[in-house]
Amino acid sequence: MAQTEEFGEELADFVRRVAELKAARTIPHDDLSTVLDAAIFELDHVADQLWPWYERLTGAGASRAPSADRQEQQLLKAIFQRLPLPVALIDRETVVRRLNFATTNFTGVRAGYATGRPLTGFLAHADRAAFRSQTAAVARGEGDRSLIVHLQQRPSVPLRATLTALRPSGEPRTAVLVVLQPAGARVPSAERGPGPVPDLGETTRHAALMDLLDAMTTALLAEPAKTRAAVLERAARVLHGRFADWVVADEGAARLCRTTVLGPPDQSANQRDAQVGDLEAQDPAACPLVVEAARGGSTALQVRPEDPDAFGRDSSGAPVLVRANVTSLLCVPLTTDGVVQGVITLFRTGARLAFSMAEAQVMDMMSRHLALVLRNLDRR
Repeated sequence: MAQTEEFGEELADFVRRVAELKAARTIPHDDLSTVLDAAIFELDHVADQLWPWYERLTGAGASRAPSADRQEQQLLKAIFQRLPLPVALIDRETVVRRLNFATTNFTGVRAGYATGRPLTGFLAHADRAAFRSQTAAVARGEGDRSLIVHLQQRPSVPLRATLTALRPSGEPRTAVLVVLQPAGARVPSAERGPGPVPDLGETTRHAALMDLLDAMTTALLAEPAKTRAAVLERAARVLHGRFADWVVADEGAARLCRTTVLGPPDQSANQRDAQVGDLEAQDPAACPLVVEAARGGSTALQVRPEDPDAFGRDSSGAPVLVRANVTSLLCVPLTTDGVVQGVITLFRTGARLAFSMAEAQVMDMMSRHLALVLRNLDRR
């Protein structure tokens, strides 16, 4: 601040001297050389002293401002993360941009996995359309909204989702802040009571996923596989039955090759063999879902798939998803270091519970382990 005031005083003196030089134009012609020398001196003073001084001041101010902005942003991020209620920042398409710690604990899905995926993937299928519509309305500036939704993992527990518009600094579009809390619940007070009673069903599902992860790790490490196809078949057999009714494994990326197809164990042998044979003979390039996973490298989770042709058609011309009565699916690329090593597609059929975000997260973890095994096999 003192340097700024000193610079202002120096600049004011310069302005006064310039005014005096202008008045000196009325002196006799023979004496103008002295005035010209003085004017040149003042110009040199500006170029050599005042201008560098000005640049130092503006540079220091510019460096201080971003520093203050960064500190404020860090403070706001810390506040966001430490809020006791589950809070998420999403865009108008419900794609998650940020989750706080309470949300990850509440939903059981880590922030790194959820970021970039629609928040509707957390919700029961019946709530998704209404949630998307209300989010779009809030983003358009039509006011805050509130609605009752249900998480896929706990469909029996109603939640109140409160939506409000938010314009993050430096961004052209409005974001939407979502607060989740049990319907009818109040904001928690500073005096905390006993913790919530554990959900036995949720605990059981979590234990089952950990068992699945352990079984996959054991299968991959127990005995070295000699071929990529053998690795994929071993992984498919771990997933088959206990996790998915159908498991389809495709190896490669630029040119996919189908290596393993396992069908529902509860079907009659003839019916299962016919459908398995159709899928084994199918070109993976004819499956838009598989091609998109290999190209984009991101997991697709669908409940009641809208496009019946997403996994192509069988030899009779019927959509595979319709003929197999697929009610939910996971299509997971096996990616490591940005390179897709293959794709695994899982189907659940009939009345079986749909894949949840937590299950997709565990499958995403197993896919990375599989991709590492495939990559290391190539390096032998």
